[in-house]
Amino acid sequence: MSFTAFRINTTKVTETDMAGYRQGRINEQLTKELAEILRTVKDPRVNNALVSITGAECAADLKTAKIYYSAIGTNVDLDEIKKGLVSAAGYIRRQVAQRLNLRNTPELRFILDESMQKGAHMSELLRAIADKTPESDANEIEKDEVKADSTYE
Repeated sequence: MSFTAFRINTTKVTETDMAGYRQGRINEQLTKELAEILRTVKDPRVNNALVSITGAECAADLKTAKIYYSAIGTNVDLDEIKKGLVSAAGYIRRQVAQRLNLRNTPELRFILDESMQKGAHMSELLRAIADKTPESDANEIEKDEVKADSTYE
């Protein structure tokens, strides 16, 4: 009878790994809660535009949090939306304190996330390139060849 030895690979979890994991969970939960809280904000600068929370980065000491937002819609004044969010920051912070069980409720700093606008711009550029088809290039080459032939005659 032979015995096979099995070695269990255990990874030592350090305090910094746990802190990073907790930080990620807090950021995700903060993003979700802020998205729900924004629906209840009565400020017309925020209410009239489609404002969405794209992410949150809470500091390790939970004193401050960067809240990334984007706004979609026609005639959207991004400066007015930021002023509305800053104006409603006290209400939003109070709601976050009630909904999340954190030792400290972070001070919220709102930052415009321009990734959606940049993505739309990149799509427009790619669409413009795609509209320029190889067929049109071939037609232009043929026209150039015909012009070149007619100049030598």
